[in-house]
Amino acid sequence: MLARTSGCVRVVFNDAVRCRDEAYRAGEKVSSTEVQRRVITLAKAGEDRAWLGEVASVALVQSVRDADRAFRNWFDSMAKRRKGRPAGRPRFKSRKDNRQSARFTRSGFTLRPGGRLYLAKIGDVRVRWSRGLPSEPSSVTVIREPDGHYYASFVVEVTPTPLPPVDREAGLDLGIARLATLAASDGQRVDIPNPRHLARKHRTLARLEREKARRAKGGKNRDKTRRKVAIQHGRVARARRDYHHKLALTLVRENQAVHVEDLNITGMVRNRRLARAISDAGWAQFVRLIEEKAERHGRTVHKVSRWLPSSKTCSACGYVMDGMPLRVRVWSCPGCGAAHDRDHNAAKNILAAGQAERLNARGARVSPSARVAMGDEAGTTPDAA
Repeated sequence: MLARTSGCVRVVFNDAVRCRDEAYRAGEKVSSTEVQRRVITLAKAGEDRAWLGEVASVALVQSVRDADRAFRNWFDSMAKRRKGRPAGRPRFKSRKDNRQSARFTRSGFTLRPGGRLYLAKIGDVRVRWSRGLPSEPSSVTVIREPDGHYYASFVVEVTPTPLPPVDREAGLDLGIARLATLAASDGQRVDIPNPRHLARKHRTLARLEREKARRAKGGKNRDKTRRKVAIQHGRVARARRDYHHKLALTLVRENQAVHVEDLNITGMVRNRRLARAISDAGWAQFVRLIEEKAERHGRTVHKVSRWLPSSKTCSACGYVMDGMPLRVRVWSCPGCGAAHDRDHNAAKNILAAGQAERLNARGARVSPSARVAMGDEAGTTPDAA
């Protein structure tokens, strides 16, 4: 029933996308309510989609809302009203996708005594709880991962728990040889090792991929090997996520503010020589977890510009080198003669830049040309203005 529900949710999502496409070609404007009526209510009454009545309608309604949200994100992205990465046109979900999901709102599930989860038209489901829920959940998403396991993800409201203030800030330089190098305001240096979770499983994964390539497409043996590959990838992802969670919490507890670079990670992974190593390090997930934990515990995460020449700027005298290839890990400043470790020097510059930006307009954008114009009009110097 879980697999059937996920399949029906996928079909309804695709029907909702197709309905909007057909309406657009016909010059018709349809509302979300009308799309829901066509792809659920009228579809159940017909012969082709009569089996939609066998699953919970609350999951089907959420699928239509997901399609509506996908179109709104696309429209807002084209109109430059949406922040973040640009959203593309909604695409059809594939039956061959090994990751399926279905979402139930409050009327579609119940938490019962004994740690059981009741889902509409599915019944009681045994759950192995990873931890207790901090508050009453508003929805639950049942996800089938490629390794064949099902997970229940609850949406709950978490109460902020501010930590006592500390007189310390840190600059963080992300890397590959080391996951991060930390330079603290009290002069302490911390090198955070990179466990390389994917690299440690690379031989096993390569062997399983060769085994899968020998199996006939569409056969049961190929599917068994595919599941073995998915299990290994799941172990890698969970180990990396656990490592990032613990590190992020430690950084948030020990520092009042954490300064990091605003890296274009999406563009960096296009480098075919470094893509696997960058993805294995998981920079984006690490920074995101630091931000989430900082918000919950009353700390600050500040991002400095990615164009800051942090690696080739001397943290002692400010001398900027003309260039510095990645192979250079230790260098001496021609201006003052100070010897620098590349990553630690970059962390120091990130910390200094972050502190300066926080003190200057609290990180707000300041236009130098506007300040100069103000100074000329007032008959004063730009600094005085």
